[in-house]
Amino acid sequence: MASNNSFRTNLLNLQANLMSFAYQLTSDREQAADLLQDTTLKALDNEEKFTSDSNFKGWVMTIMRNIFINNYRRNVRQATIVDTTDDLYHINTSQESALETPEGSLSVKEITALINEFSDEFRIPFNMHVAGYKYSEIAEELDLPVGTVKSRIFFARKRLREQLADFAY
Repeated sequence: MASNNSFRTNLLNLQANLMSFAYQLTSDREQAADLLQDTTLKALDNEEKFTSDSNFKGWVMTIMRNIFINNYRRNVRQATIVDTTDDLYHINTSQESALETPEGSLSVKEITALINEFSDEFRIPFNMHVAGYKYSEIAEELDLPVGTVKSRIFFARKRLREQLADFAY
């Protein structure tokens, strides 16, 4: 029972240091307080795993760091968006994409119409490039030199930029 009390006393004496470390990790007072609480509970739950000949402060701070890392990884996993569309169209768009709004849909339709007005020699390489093909793959597919493919894509972009100048804010 005496060792139980010394463990808890040591843990209580470290609360200010742990709060400071938690704030360094999170940069937010509320998150730091939550992290401190989680760490204290985890340390109390694992009291029997602590050996008296080891560094108590280091042991508790390692628990805190591991909890922080696990929470961070969980948040990253939850924020990951899985694109379930057939052509993976939304994979590189942010969640705040304008595609969800009627104005955004109209803009995409207008841009697509402008691209479709290009002659095949510019439209096909440009669409392939937008779809993710490398210059060398486009050149091989269309049986053209790589330099020709690059210049056609450049001129298609330039023309599209000029036609969309009115859309700039």
